[in-house]
Amino acid sequence: MDLDELFPDKPKDPLVLLARQDLDPLSVGELEERIAALEAEIVRVKSKIAAAVDHRASADALFKK
Repeated sequence: MDLDELFPDKPKDPLVLLARQDLDPLSVGELEERIAALEAEIVRVKSKIAAAVDHRASADALFKK
């Protein structure tokens, strides 16, 4: 039995699929909504990064000798 049969490919990365999506059928309004959604996602990701950095700094300070 082939390993590919046991472990099929992972689903495509959503970011890759997003970047490949055809934008031609979208209206200006839909494109503006897409930009707003992407900007909101950027804010969410930056917030997660900041929380992770703060958490790491707190842990480092706690366990530092």
